[in-house]
Amino acid sequence: MTADEAGNPNDLAIGSTVNGETRQSSHTSDMIFAVDEIVSYISRHMTLVPGDVILTGTPEGVIIGYPPEKQQYLQPIEKLGRLTNRMVAEQQT
Repeated sequence: MTADEAGNPNDLAIGSTVNGETRQSSHTSDMIFAVDEIVSYISRHMTLVPGDVILTGTPEGVIIGYPPEKQQYLQPIEKLGRLTNRMVAEQQT
């Protein structure tokens, strides 16, 4: 997707569903920092290239916010493997 196809990154819906149930429903305009501020800050410390992923956290609706009787954790899906995100912080010299 190109920038013109996505539109204003500070005006996009974000959310997640689990088994058809909405768990998170928010908007990028509700983020603490605007998308352009985040990209500008990161660009001062490293070169961003197409395909880079910036992890910004998650909107309200995570499992910890649910009462104990409603907390339902995600379960592994057989034979599909595992997604692991490894973060490596490089020290500036």
